[in-house]
Amino acid sequence: MAIARVVPVFQKAEELARAFSERAAYYDENNLFPTENFNDLKEAGFLSLTVPKKYGGEGFGLKEFLEFQEVIAAGDGATALSVGWHLGVILEAAEKNNWRGAAFETLCKKVVQDQVLINQAATEHATGSPSRGGLPTTLAVKKDGGWILHGTKSFTSMATALDYSVVTARIDQTDTKGTFLVDHRLQGISVKETWDTISMRATKSDDLCLNDVYVREEDLLFTHKKNPVPEGWYLQVPAVYLGIAAAARNEAVHFASQFRPSTLPGPICETPEIQQKTGEMDAELFTCRQVLYRTVEKWEQEPAGRKRAASDLAATKYIVTNSANRIVDLAMRIAGARSLARKSPLQRYFRDVRAGLHNPPSDDIVLRSIGKRAFT
Repeated sequence: MAIARVVPVFQKAEELARAFSERAAYYDENNLFPTENFNDLKEAGFLSLTVPKKYGGEGFGLKEFLEFQEVIAAGDGATALSVGWHLGVILEAAEKNNWRGAAFETLCKKVVQDQVLINQAATEHATGSPSRGGLPTTLAVKKDGGWILHGTKSFTSMATALDYSVVTARIDQTDTKGTFLVDHRLQGISVKETWDTISMRATKSDDLCLNDVYVREEDLLFTHKKNPVPEGWYLQVPAVYLGIAAAARNEAVHFASQFRPSTLPGPICETPEIQQKTGEMDAELFTCRQVLYRTVEKWEQEPAGRKRAASDLAATKYIVTNSANRIVDLAMRIAGARSLARKSPLQRYFRDVRAGLHNPPSDDIVLRSIGKRAFT
């Protein structure tokens, strides 16, 4: 489905974000995947935003992608993070052009025409995030001109709703890691519903189980190099948490403009303390956006330097996600104990934004890497 140009993309995104905000509490409280939200995204043609124009998509680059993520996250962080994995996988493949044969073109056309949903499946319980450097325990064994995949992937966002996964596996007990395109209609694919968390509940990041799944030879998309180019699209993580922080800031400003305690002549927004906290939030938001989009600018304008961009990307993620947590904390301090009420969106923003600290790369890896650079 092509995107209708009657309504500009970001205007439509803001409209959807408002609708997602109204549904967010329901999906969060019931630990459900936001099916309505994804139906809306599909109807708008938004699953094809990062599909190259030559394949019928919108051809979004990194900057437009992250701006879109900020908008959607202000409505519902879980929906934004989830669709961001889909859009990011496509953006990475478009930038690196590293899928074998016609696999990428074929998938892109399915996304545009059939609105199929895809995510990567790389993390495992035993090894954690691939950023830690461990080889996957999921194995790919050669058989009958194809491959047999066996293993379990954790933190697979949207698991029950996916049409395809991009699965990493260790090839034939070697030290080589391969990435495979796996159709979820294949025999041996199942989802184990393990997602029981206080943060980002509606991502439904359950376990994806592959029990001797046979895939074709051409479904091996690529094998991994020892020194891969960093993944710029992972900046969707700080962009999403920045969107959540902005929503918390707006909620706090609205509260402060309306709340009139009997001890004051007017709303609390007129007090110096509230104005200072609001100023702190806005200063943090300003700094975050400067850092994030300067990193994006370098990524897009200096492609020859992308191999050396890992530290910049990691530092950006660290700075923005930690700042987003401080912004939400300030917003809750403005609203006081009312921010802890279940009916307040601030308590959901608080829980959701914490998840950003645990998305890879983790703070310890980032800071250790930056610290090492000082001694080289």
